[in-house]
Amino acid sequence: MIVIKRLFLVIVLFITANSVVVAKFDHSIWNGLLQDHVYIIRHGQASRVDYAALLQQRAVLRKYLSQLSAIHVSEFTTWSKPERLAFLINAYNAYTVELILTRYPRLESIKDLGFLLFSPWKKSFVPLLGETHSLDDIEHGMIRKSGDYHEPRIHFAANCASIGCPALRNEAYTGIKLEEQLEAATHAFLADRTRNRYNATTGKLEVSEIFDWYGEDFAQGWRGWHSLNQFFAHYAESLTDTSKARQAVISGDVKIKFLDYDWKLNRKR
Repeated sequence: MIVIKRLFLVIVLFITANSVVVAKFDHSIWNGLLQDHVYIIRHGQASRVDYAALLQQRAVLRKYLSQLSAIHVSEFTTWSKPERLAFLINAYNAYTVELILTRYPRLESIKDLGFLLFSPWKKSFVPLLGETHSLDDIEHGMIRKSGDYHEPRIHFAANCASIGCPALRNEAYTGIKLEEQLEAATHAFLADRTRNRYNATTGKLEVSEIFDWYGEDFAQGWRGWHSLNQFFAHYAESLTDTSKARQAVISGDVKIKFLDYDWKLNRKR
């Protein structure tokens, strides 16, 4: 009798453990769309999106968006932190693509979807976790919310459909791979010399405006770093091409110049 009870307990625990795995959100639809329609260029440093093909697959995209929107906040809060963050990054990226498709191909930039006093990122059109949100709500009110994730590398994962943005990966973010994916995205973006580089002539580190807009996120103690220069020093290998430049960045005394952002649509031509 004791043996039977123990066997029953093992079976229950096995079923429960596997139920938890099954209950995690399935990003396979989004992953398939990314695999088919996002093209990686410059050895992974950037990507271009085939919006024309995605327009033909919009019903598939909307199926994924419906799946995102069906998740209740009570379920969301039971997930691990990496699972929640991956979900929000994918939601941000997928709804950004959906926003582009509302007018594609009649636009040259995501900014064309806004007007003088209203940015496209403030448009409330995202039904998520029981409320209707804007892209800004997802990025600033959820992903960057103080005390929740404390993860500056999200700036290399959330994609704004522009050439100046870090690459839209051709795979969905997942909780189990999130650390690896964020780290890869960070190295790839910093290694792109069109957006981040050490200028040997001026002795300045020329970097994306992302670091100007969100510099505070990199200086709030993540990994014990309290300045942009400390962040750059850790990633000096990706930011530089020579040992002299690397040492200059590692020293922490290098001056920073922010480069102009390219808002042209990141479409495949």
